[in-house]
Amino acid sequence: MTIGVVTSAPPGVEGGHLVIARALAGALRRLGHDAEVLTTPDYGFGQLTRTYRAALATDVRRFDQVISFRYPSFAVAHPRHTCWLNHTMREYYDLWPRFAASISWRNRVKEGIRGAILRRADAYLLRRVTRVVAQSKTIQARTARDFGISADVVYPPAPLDGYRCDEYGDYVFAVSRLEPLKRLDLLVRALAEAPARHVRAVVAGDGEQASALRALAAQRGVADRVSFVGRIDDRALLTHYARCRAVCFTPYAEDYGFVTIEAFASAKAVITCRDSGGPAELVEDEVTGVVCEATPASLAIALARLVDDRARAERLGAAAAARAARITWQDAVARLLL
Repeated sequence: MTIGVVTSAPPGVEGGHLVIARALAGALRRLGHDAEVLTTPDYGFGQLTRTYRAALATDVRRFDQVISFRYPSFAVAHPRHTCWLNHTMREYYDLWPRFAASISWRNRVKEGIRGAILRRADAYLLRRVTRVVAQSKTIQARTARDFGISADVVYPPAPLDGYRCDEYGDYVFAVSRLEPLKRLDLLVRALAEAPARHVRAVVAGDGEQASALRALAAQRGVADRVSFVGRIDDRALLTHYARCRAVCFTPYAEDYGFVTIEAFASAKAVITCRDSGGPAELVEDEVTGVVCEATPASLAIALARLVDDRARAERLGAAAAARAARITWQDAVARLLL
């Protein structure tokens, strides 16, 4: 079969959904299908109509089936269409209270109207696809709440080749876009708490909060124990996963977060928070990692316990690797094809 893997992205922005889309296309090819990744444009808040029209106009007739991801890529029209939903435009859904609080009352009225129109459009488009599959239970719950659609869950497997465990080193690794919802400031603040004042961390990624996080580290007196290495390539990423003691991934209400499954594939425990969404689904407390409260003090305790107890980190890491081994691309493809 010829499969179109369709997602959307703002110009120049590399999101996790693009990584997963490319990995899915690669898995489809390995299993004997022709697969191509198409990216529909996302023009941002002020140009939603243009964004959705571009997706609607995308010609996918040459494919036997399409598999779409985030908004508005699920707007493409095809008689055999699986939407492996990553997320809708969350500012008009679960993040509306946070978004509305950040804008003026006039803009709240305007964006409220725009959001109502968008939600109606999304409901129509998602009901038009052949089948909706969620990338996590968190997304499954949103899909049921927002659209009344019952979706199965298929977790994306780790997207790269070459995951390995070289050692359980002396630092905690974190990788993410540096933006507010990823809560890297929580890690920086935790390093300043008493239980974790000897813990070292390496943070990879870039984004709007890069300068603010470095300033926070200096302010809290931990600049000598946290290294911000910026955006790194796949080889460096795999090396950090292979050599760190554990992975810290504490976003707020994350859709899925493939950092978790990447860490598991590298036999590393993951420290996450109870309100982290997708990561908290995969991390079983004291089995494949640690699930703590979203406070610096609670995170500091979790960090220190894994850094101070290598045997514990190894035990949790081994269980994490076994969990990752059960989430395969072969199974994902079988469940996504119609």
